Amino acid sequence: MALEEDLGSVNRRDVTTQATISPSVRGTADLVAREAGTVAGLGAVRETLTQVCEIFDLAPVQVEHLVVDGERVRAGQVLAHLTGPVQALLVAERTMLNIASRASGVATAARAWTDVLDTVVRPDGSRARVLDTRKTTPGLRALDKYAVRCGGGTNKRMGLYDVAMIKDNHVVAAGSVAAAVASVRERFPEVAVQVEADTQAQAVEAVEAGADFLLLDNMDDDALRATVEAVRALEASRGRVELEATGNLSLERAASVAATGVDYMSVGALTHSAPILDLALDLRA
Repeated sequence: MALEEDLGSVNRRDVTTQATISPSVRGTADLVAREAGTVAGLGAVRETLTQVCEIFDLAPVQVEHLVVDGERVRAGQVLAHLTGPVQALLVAERTMLNIASRASGVATAARAWTDVLDTVVRPDGSRARVLDTRKTTPGLRALDKYAVRCGGGTNKRMGLYDVAMIKDNHVVAAGSVAAAVASVRERFPEVAVQVEADTQAQAVEAVEAGADFLLLDNMDDDALRATVEAVRALEASRGRVELEATGNLSLERAASVAATGVDYMSVGALTHSAPILDLALDLRA
């Protein structure tokens, strides 16, 4: 789809490259990180080049990766050597950079959260983990969530189909938290049930209704700590409940939130607001 945006759906051409460079000319280009970060989406480099070579009937491009997804890189570091028809290198350049730069930006953002959370080890030896959300680029959710994993983060749910998440509007429509949970259990007994709670009382109600996972929304640290304690006190009779802090989170606040005992922090900004990691393709003279 990205190549079609560049090449057109009818003519499928690069008028500049095809006019100035013969298909027989070969060369080598370096994929370079212009800034430090965590890389992801490098598989898009080979795949984009493969598709371009098929479209234009060009000889294959050899790709020598020097790093792997999830690796931290420094500014100026060469990530891969690409050798083959120069036409292929230039036609594929922007598409593969767009994909890998975006994925690497998401991975870099996730790594920043992971680095902070790794410093907070609680008395039981546990650490909080950062979660992504469904606030992803349309059509690129799998890539966005893969990039979060490359940065050390954890995927929450892939969509509306794999986990039930009962939020305030569902409660209004169903009549109560208990009614909403019961309806999900009856219709889709195989899925985990998550419930959003704004207060400690709502959290306790959700646990007593049978929720497996709670979203503790927009609570300050004191409220989170008290809610965690209240929910943990109920676990002896009903089993483990996973707890997630969500809303009004920042890197500056991450350590104090982690210390409250929540299992996760969900951060939509990982995928909806992460700047790209600046990657470039330098053709050797």
